[in-house]
Amino acid sequence: MIYLKTKDQINKMIDAGKILISVHHALRDKVKEGVTTMELNDFVDDFIVSQGAYPEQKGYQGFPYAICASVNDEICHGFPSDDVVLKDGDIISIDMVVNYKGWMADSCWSYAVGKLSEEDQKLFDHTREAMYKAISIVDENVRVGEIGKCIEAFTRPKGYSIVKEFIGHGIGKNMHEDPQVFHYNAGVKGPRIVKGMAFTIEPMICMGSAAMKLDKNGWTARTKDGSKCVQFEHTLALTDNGVIITTDQGDV
Repeated sequence: MIYLKTKDQINKMIDAGKILISVHHALRDKVKEGVTTMELNDFVDDFIVSQGAYPEQKGYQGFPYAICASVNDEICHGFPSDDVVLKDGDIISIDMVVNYKGWMADSCWSYAVGKLSEEDQKLFDHTREAMYKAISIVDENVRVGEIGKCIEAFTRPKGYSIVKEFIGHGIGKNMHEDPQVFHYNAGVKGPRIVKGMAFTIEPMICMGSAAMKLDKNGWTARTKDGSKCVQFEHTLALTDNGVIITTDQGDV
């Protein structure tokens, strides 16, 4: 069931988004060579709690951390660790959900550590562009399935592959709600987008094959061929004034 949000409820999601935006902006100065992913997790955890909010991922179905910290070949759900030290040329995707007064904001942003290779920089830039191209087509009566078609039409000709196992989703008082949002042409039209719908768009794009495997922790997904993967994600809502990106990071 798709839960449509009122103007007041979307405003509450925007309030949660403001905290999440602040966290990502602060991370710009934290993500650098020599920093561990656990240090980033602890920083985010403390920051969110200091704002009177809660890192919703922490404890969700047993996930133990405030962030997912996925480095290079890790697709998503990377476990922060004292043993993972960022180095020049790494790409880290940091995904988090902020619960503020019972309403959610969900966003993943990828960060370049130092200078990326030309090939990696293109993957980075194209994944972000794919997300924004998909957001740009969101409008009343557009089918949700068009989002995936848009992303695939942009990324496939560039030789990239799209992760199919993890998808976007509705969001509001719950982290995961309907509708399901595919990032590839799944061959389904999906529901029509209407005012009051709130959901995420979060493509995971791989340099090589998108075939994945799970680590022993049961959470962390990574590419089987070891190729790099980049993810960008926003929460958005369709309102009387058009699309609002509740987690817009600007030029992070």
